[in-house]
Amino acid sequence: MQAQTGDLLPQTFRDWFAERGWSPRAHQIDLLSRVGAGRSVLLIAPTGAGKTLAGFMPSLVDLASRPKPRPGEMARGVHTLYISPLKALAVDIQRNLERPIGEMGLPVSIENRTGDTPQHKRQRQKLAPPDIMLTTPEQLALLIASKDAGRFFSDLRRVILDELHSLVTSKRGHLLSLGLARLRTMRPGLQTIGLSATVAEPDGLRKWLVGQDQAGQMADIIQVVGGAKPEITILESEERVSWAGHSARYAIPEIYDAIRRHRTTLLFVNTRSQAELLFQELWRVNEDCLPIALHHGSLDAGQRRRVEKAMATNSLRAIVATSTLDLGIDWGDVDFVVHVGAPKGASRLAQRIGRSNHRMDEPSRAILVPANRFEVLECEAALEANYLGAQDTPPLGEGALDVLAQHVLGTACAAPFRGDELYDEVRSAAPYARLDRETFDRVVDFVATGGYALRAYERYARIRLTADGTWRISHPRVAQQYRLNVGTIIEAPMLNVRLTRQRGKGTVARGGPVLGKIEEGFLESLSPGETFLFSGKVLAFEGIRENECIVSSAPGRDAKVPYYAGGKFPLSTYLAEQVRAMVAEPARWRALPDQVTDWLRLQKEKSVLPGRSDLLVETFPRADRYYMVAYPFEGRLAHQTLGMLLTRRMERAGARPLGFVASEYALAVWSLRDLGRMFRTKEMSLSALFDQDMLGDDLEAWLDESYLLKRAFRNCALISGLIEKRHPGQEKTGRQVTVSSDLIYDVLRSHEPDHVLLQATRADAAAGLLDVRRLGEMLSRIKGRIVHKNLDRISPLAVPVMLEIGKERITGDADDALLAETADEIFSEATDR
Repeated sequence: MQAQTGDLLPQTFRDWFAERGWSPRAHQIDLLSRVGAGRSVLLIAPTGAGKTLAGFMPSLVDLASRPKPRPGEMARGVHTLYISPLKALAVDIQRNLERPIGEMGLPVSIENRTGDTPQHKRQRQKLAPPDIMLTTPEQLALLIASKDAGRFFSDLRRVILDELHSLVTSKRGHLLSLGLARLRTMRPGLQTIGLSATVAEPDGLRKWLVGQDQAGQMADIIQVVGGAKPEITILESEERVSWAGHSARYAIPEIYDAIRRHRTTLLFVNTRSQAELLFQELWRVNEDCLPIALHHGSLDAGQRRRVEKAMATNSLRAIVATSTLDLGIDWGDVDFVVHVGAPKGASRLAQRIGRSNHRMDEPSRAILVPANRFEVLECEAALEANYLGAQDTPPLGEGALDVLAQHVLGTACAAPFRGDELYDEVRSAAPYARLDRETFDRVVDFVATGGYALRAYERYARIRLTADGTWRISHPRVAQQYRLNVGTIIEAPMLNVRLTRQRGKGTVARGGPVLGKIEEGFLESLSPGETFLFSGKVLAFEGIRENECIVSSAPGRDAKVPYYAGGKFPLSTYLAEQVRAMVAEPARWRALPDQVTDWLRLQKEKSVLPGRSDLLVETFPRADRYYMVAYPFEGRLAHQTLGMLLTRRMERAGARPLGFVASEYALAVWSLRDLGRMFRTKEMSLSALFDQDMLGDDLEAWLDESYLLKRAFRNCALISGLIEKRHPGQEKTGRQVTVSSDLIYDVLRSHEPDHVLLQATRADAAAGLLDVRRLGEMLSRIKGRIVHKNLDRISPLAVPVMLEIGKERITGDADDALLAETADEIFSEATDR
């Protein structure tokens, strides 16, 4: 290996390693060799194995030996693109790369370009590109849609894709794959390097990295085994674990104690509202005044950068974060990770705990803090999965048609294109490899006319076919609108939150800092004077002025918690199966806390335990209602869809259902008729009720009546460019966007039901909002395996989901106490105590 290292690494690099007492790792040299031979490579390696340096080393070696430009020579194009799923990760990588570049004195320029980069810097980068540009999928889409894209990318040799597993499974990944296909057309010899620590199916990523002009083409793969096993525990609190909810308030003193005992602690939660609540609760008990910070995507970019800088200089003892910091970031001396709430996936857990002791030969240390009793089971399943090395990253899907429409328009913004050539290019991207020509032509026609039902309206004619057979944009303003609206991340409509001083009753001063953005729908639910938590502060709502939310400081007052529409993770199929197995097998309860095992034993005594492959359905009366509780353990999305379809069937059977509630683990339906008796007398059949045919006509009828498809259509319309949220100097409100999309949806449903955007909408709803595939697999699994238990009272296992019925948002200690009191009453009823 030494000879090979000497042949591949220039002396400058060998000296740099030697001065630090290091030597290049075998996989770093292997990757350098394969890239030198012209191959694209997928590198899978554990946290701390030097993936980032391995990915950049071929480019650094190239650039170190590249001749300097002669006087008067035109500026070179960018040599290497680095694509990151997170803006924060791009900033972190720049800081970490600048050190070895500076220490070796390499003539290499490196800059980042994200949504936070000032406009003047972006313009300068287009005229004088850096050697290495660190960017995001959205910025790449903008760059390739530029008229000077050919010059900008004229020297491009490589694209490095970090945390590849998190990029490829979403619409961002579809847009990125199309961007790479465009780059391969511009630069036929382009190489790609994919970096990842958690991969369930490597071959899918290997195909994604290279053009699929010929079936079966794949990148090389380098897999690194080994690394220290992480040390993870589950908090066994002296306090009583909650029956339901997601706040984990019971564990705050123990979480704070863990912060005190470590140098720097990273605390992960699953939603931004949980982050605000946890941050506030920690400061409430922070008697040592430890520097604890908050980081999530809705905060102002300046505040996020200040937190990141403080973390890099080890100025913080703890930081509360969402997924904005869970990928690849190596900041500061983080020696402990606290995960509050269940991780929802084995791969996500591995990714997050890898932020602790970010070195391959030192174990990451973490503790999981379940927010409720079912989450104890999920945390234990995730812990077992981690020690087994199990991965559950979602599979790659077919490319979305609304994303393709956006790309078609972006291609025309850069230069006229021919349909045949673009079709071949699009099919070289792995998600679109099976795209048929008819569908492609329908997408192009949609971009050109809006479709049959909208072609009479000139505003939807964004490209036109010219006499020379090429497609061109219909007006220069189309390109301007595209640049303002590019991307696939659709969040709920947001308003800036501006902090002002209160001048007197009913009046506030103008001006003040912007703290970040909050969903418009949440703010519209507030009345002046009502308070909420945001940016780590208790704020009083003063009103909405010129599309900004005006707030004043309200320290010491009770507060609501902002509701964020995004950021909720589904329970992975793998963990769901493991939780079912754990409940069904008492031998596995030894690892669980006493209060959880006692709960499961009581369930076994008072009712039955759900079998691993069975569906337990309990029926019982309570007050003046009759309840049915099922335990599929398939996640909230699948359960919500199941609830909507079951209640339709129950209504037809005369059961008179009144409503349902779904959790990650169970589904409860309540009605006016005795459901247990209806099942017992065969007036209503359980097997027929849960038959797979509900995913046929029942699903279609419900979708036609529900608002859900309109919601999905709104997102597809925004991504495809049919509706534009941003215009020069102004932005549509969420209500304006919704009204526009609803009107178009109704027109298309009536006059063009096979419209390509309705096709995209139904695909989105089935995969995301409804989780139809998972529900179908569950219905198939339980066929002939439904276990009905008719009870005279609520069962112990039903207590958590019953607490969800009619539950209001928990906003303070008094509400926690009330919830605990209610839980005690219901549990006493279930156990006859």
